[in-house]
Amino acid sequence: MKYLSLLLSLLLLSSCKEKSPNQEQVNNSTTSTYLSFENRDDQYTGGIKMIPITTEKGTFKVWTKRVGNNPTKKVLLLHGGPGMTHELYECADGYFPQEEIEYIYYDQLGSYYSDKPDDLSLWTTERFVEEVEQVRKALNLDSSNFYLLGQSWGGILAMEYALKYQNNLKGLVISNMMSSIPEYNKYAQEVLGPQLDPDVYLEIKELEANEDYGNPRYGELLFEHYYTEHVLRKPVDEWPEAIMRCFNHANNQVYVHMQGYSEFGITGNATLKDWDVKDRLKELTVPTLIIGAQHDTMNPKHMEWMSNEVQNGRYLHCPNGSHLSQYDDQKTYFKGVIKFIDDVDSKTF
Repeated sequence: MKYLSLLLSLLLLSSCKEKSPNQEQVNNSTTSTYLSFENRDDQYTGGIKMIPITTEKGTFKVWTKRVGNNPTKKVLLLHGGPGMTHELYECADGYFPQEEIEYIYYDQLGSYYSDKPDDLSLWTTERFVEEVEQVRKALNLDSSNFYLLGQSWGGILAMEYALKYQNNLKGLVISNMMSSIPEYNKYAQEVLGPQLDPDVYLEIKELEANEDYGNPRYGELLFEHYYTEHVLRKPVDEWPEAIMRCFNHANNQVYVHMQGYSEFGITGNATLKDWDVKDRLKELTVPTLIIGAQHDTMNPKHMEWMSNEVQNGRYLHCPNGSHLSQYDDQKTYFKGVIKFIDDVDSKTF
């Protein structure tokens, strides 16, 4: 027994002397500068920049916050809505830093942390594209480092930006967004709606027919029967605090003007109701990742098709995810995004 005790003691001593990767980095003088603010012009504000945006209606400021330093991997996050906030993507804090991927939170004009002008003429896809271009320039992003990740409405904006400015991009990620609103409407009304309990769906459609969107019953039905199946697949009382904060901060003027009231497609006079770029996807040559989810409000088959339409595409499927698959299929989501960024950066995509 004493020999066994001696062997165990030696093994324990040996394991205690092993250096952790971080210790080895320090001893080899390769300490990471990923989180350093030294010599950065945003050190005073902890990475926050209010960037001036020039429009035909004047100059306004939008909020951005940069996390980390990486000269070849910089991800600008485009939130959904329209009119939601960067808070939809706060979960990136749990994944990007350990991979030393630099990322920038950004509230588009009209969103909570940015200026909120009261002018409907500003809420056009074309103007938002030019806003993103001005943000890019202000942050010194270019084709050597610039990855654009847009989810939902942010996916529309990312597609439109890439169709005009793809030469500025290193990589494009289109998350949980189809390339055609008419096809999205068809999927919502012919596939997702009929999957609901018939009585529930009938009551929802009656409320919509009467334009009774402010009725508390409308929101109750959506949250209980639709959102928890197709937006974030958890009971509402388990939804992340950041998501609830984002909902509380939403700008309904922007959202309703562009998206409309209905959650079963974009209808009425909403400005996005005829948006469709499916025939132009073949113009995209930049490396592109398309993310779809099995339970999404968007048709995952359409998004898989999109990945074959672009000239240099890849499809990431989240089997357990819905519209916010960065939360309800999180490990699949971020593993796929990180691999895409690494593959493009190493020229193995």
